[in-house]
Amino acid sequence: MLKSMTGYGRGEAVMPGRNFLMELKSVNHRYCEVFLRMPRYLSPLEDRIRRLIQSRIARGRVDGFLTVEACGAKNTLVKVDKCLAEAYYKSIKELQETLEVEGKIKLKHLINLPDVLTVEEPVENVEEMWPAVKVAVENALDNLVQMRRLEGERLSEDLLKKVERVAQLNEQIKKRAPLMVENYKDKLACRLKEFLEEGILENERIAAEAAFFAERSAIDEETVRLESHLNQVNDCLGADKPAGRKLEFIIQEMNREINTVASKAGDLEISRWVIEIKSELEKIREQAQNIE
Repeated sequence: MLKSMTGYGRGEAVMPGRNFLMELKSVNHRYCEVFLRMPRYLSPLEDRIRRLIQSRIARGRVDGFLTVEACGAKNTLVKVDKCLAEAYYKSIKELQETLEVEGKIKLKHLINLPDVLTVEEPVENVEEMWPAVKVAVENALDNLVQMRRLEGERLSEDLLKKVERVAQLNEQIKKRAPLMVENYKDKLACRLKEFLEEGILENERIAAEAAFFAERSAIDEETVRLESHLNQVNDCLGADKPAGRKLEFIIQEMNREINTVASKAGDLEISRWVIEIKSELEKIREQAQNIE
């Protein structure tokens, strides 16, 4: 079943002291591109997360947002630089003596000085976090792929209707093609009659008119190829694999065939059907750009 390139997925996972939340949002793109935002200390996991996403997503731009919420007690350390505090104290005493300023140096004065007290965050072991991060990413991917699949089903139903309409119009063109040939024969007969009356009929002129007639009147090859392309589109819509790029190529070829029919057809009814087919093909092309 086809999948759309647009969707959203959310996944969560918990480990002691951490809650992980992964959000994935995908939109249309010609290739598969993944952009991630996460806490800096988790950067060593970025490549693994990207490969995990690309293993499930073949086409589209995916934006991922990984957030971490701390829970429970945090092993934060406060470090005291005693040597620095003592140096500050001595320097302040010397300054007092030099300036002859009296006053008692209190502890609160010292602890507010730069680098006397420093907070040390615990070293994060990202390898211990990876199993939980992976679960959060996989859950988000499951939800994203499911949404893309549901949207793909709706796209597929709409495309099948449009393809069926093109097939019906192509059949009408095939049925009317012999009448177009008869009309060309009548026109050719009139032209030849004019040449005979004017006395300018030559073998070369007859051959040229006959060749022109043969080229203009034959659209069987184009309608048969168009029918073959329609069958290929149906095969793509029923396949359980990415088909967006292939669909775009087939639609391009279908446009080529119907444009040739348009250039050959001198019949108003066929021209009207050609315009309708081109309209449907444009709608199909726009939808194909949403398909993975």
